[in-house]
Amino acid sequence: MDDHRPWKDAVYGQFARIGKALGHARRLEILDLLAQGPKNVETLAHELAASSAAVSRHLQILLEAHLVTFQKHGTYVVYQLARHSVADLVHQIQVVSEDVLADVRELHHLYLTQQDALDPVNPEELQALMATGTVYLIDVRPPAEFAAGHLPGAVSVPLPDVADHFAAWQDDRPIVAYCRGRYCLYARDAVQILREQGLVARRSEITVRGWGDARPSA
Repeated sequence: MDDHRPWKDAVYGQFARIGKALGHARRLEILDLLAQGPKNVETLAHELAASSAAVSRHLQILLEAHLVTFQKHGTYVVYQLARHSVADLVHQIQVVSEDVLADVRELHHLYLTQQDALDPVNPEELQALMATGTVYLIDVRPPAEFAAGHLPGAVSVPLPDVADHFAAWQDDRPIVAYCRGRYCLYARDAVQILREQGLVARRSEITVRGWGDARPSA
């Protein structure tokens, strides 16, 4: 007889609370969005094309699992990740899913890899371009996410404003666009817009959060 069974049942039951909270596509996406910076319900609802009521219900479940916290700013309630490790967890779910699920790999290929005329810029190449000043690095996320943190040397050019900057990029320097990460399509869309104008543009899958780990050591 395992005398430790009650303890194991209790601790794994607590682990299961996290699994249960993560067991919905919308809640995983909410956590991914909050990894970019704090957001209120209305902003999340807009990003998710969902009702505020539905988003609030998902947030309540995430709150109960202690994956998010909130602060009140006047009449607004602003949510954020409870720990940096929550963002790491969401990232690992994406990594494992792509590793073991062929459907995920196919979706990534269909929406990103297949539509790239050139391979995405890797961390080493991006750092070299940034060091020599031979690149326009643009952050195409919403301005609030840029303000919460961005890659060094990046300029905020939200996706809806990309077309307004064509005149500033009329030289030989390539444009590298980045957004929220591997499963964000903002950078892909920005690159398509820029290439249609005859500009040299590529996307980077590097995220703000992953930049420190991705940079090669000196």
